[in-house]
Amino acid sequence: MRDRIAQVIPEWHSEMPGFASVLAMYAFALEENGQYRRAEKMARRALAIDPRHLGAVHVIAHVMEMQGRAQEGLEFLAATESAWAEGTGFSIHLAWHRALFQLDTENPASALATYDAQIANARVPSRSVLADASALLWRLQLRNIEIGSRWRVLADHWETQRLVRARPFYVVHAMMAFAAAGRTAAAGRVFEALQLTQTSSSLLSLPEEALVTPFCEALVAFAHKDYAVCIERLKRVRHIAHRCGGSLAQCDLIHLTFTEAALRARNAQLARALVAERAAQKPASRLNWLLQRRLLITATSIA
Repeated sequence: MRDRIAQVIPEWHSEMPGFASVLAMYAFALEENGQYRRAEKMARRALAIDPRHLGAVHVIAHVMEMQGRAQEGLEFLAATESAWAEGTGFSIHLAWHRALFQLDTENPASALATYDAQIANARVPSRSVLADASALLWRLQLRNIEIGSRWRVLADHWETQRLVRARPFYVVHAMMAFAAAGRTAAAGRVFEALQLTQTSSSLLSLPEEALVTPFCEALVAFAHKDYAVCIERLKRVRHIAHRCGGSLAQCDLIHLTFTEAALRARNAQLARALVAERAAQKPASRLNWLLQRRLLITATSIA
């Protein structure tokens, strides 16, 4: 995506209709390739042309998430909220980004309030909306935040979705809800759907195909507090976690689950390695600071 757009950008200029969209697309591709400074520069160029361009707003939210600039991200989303808060394709997803920033500022209560006000009340709970809902609730669960009846309600929504031969990205997020809500029968149907999917030649080329079954098994194991099995399943696929079918911010849920499982299993060596990886990639993240503090407590208690 990055290179295809780079080939044509020289043919565009600011007076041409749609140039802001081209810049925003290029910016997102740059961000997903880890070129955060250039990504933000391109996104802000797009916003200079169209101050309400939601694709550009989305890119800057991603850049700030990946760099651990959580407080700045909250301020940026608040400043642009009039453009994205209601009735746009980005409304739910940018609310999800807001909740990630709230989690990274150690404010899970606000993240849960964002879930209730801006995500759970979506008028049409499409698969993408349900995926954002699952991803946020799972992150909250990893933080031991009380979810109440929210998993049950979300699992009800997922049970209305046809998951046979569905995109693996959505299957995994459905499994989060089924595992967390204790929907054993629904989880079993997911695994049956995966078996059917894997016999279909039409989906074998999807990058996330190799991830879906081990990650679903890991989610079920985590929900049952079988952290050793969760670790074993995720060890198989952690090297391809970036191929989950979503953005790098979305794929990070695999690493978060892996890290939390290692901490809860009191596997100090693995936990130390995983927390060090996270801290090196995003040293400004307060969530990573929290993980480092927990690691010290875990290591002390084991010793």
